[in-house]
Amino acid sequence: MGRSRADARKKRHARVRKTLRGTSTRPRLAVFRSNRHIYAQLIDDDAGQTLAQASSRELPVASLTVSTASEVGKLIGVRAGDAGIGEVIFDRGGFPFHGRVKALADAARGEGLRF
Repeated sequence: MGRSRADARKKRHARVRKTLRGTSTRPRLAVFRSNRHIYAQLIDDDAGQTLAQASSRELPVASLTVSTASEVGKLIGVRAGDAGIGEVIFDRGGFPFHGRVKALADAARGEGLRF
């Protein structure tokens, strides 16, 4: 029996996570996309702590679209600035850098985050 798309994504994410590591000065911007929502977290892997987070669950939207992901990207960018974070390591979570994930990243860059 073949692997599902979800299994393939988890395998890609595990392979990439071997090399990505967030610190307090340059945390990891982790993105997770479900069918209904998109989530973004700034994570300090050294301390095992989430420094800031944003999700589409906070927004008054009915469905997940590219514009919704862009709003979440703006929100995480603003919260990162409030926390004094200017530079991050982008972790796309095994998802293709396309569509909603790309919209989130571009909006975060627009708010001043550097990848």
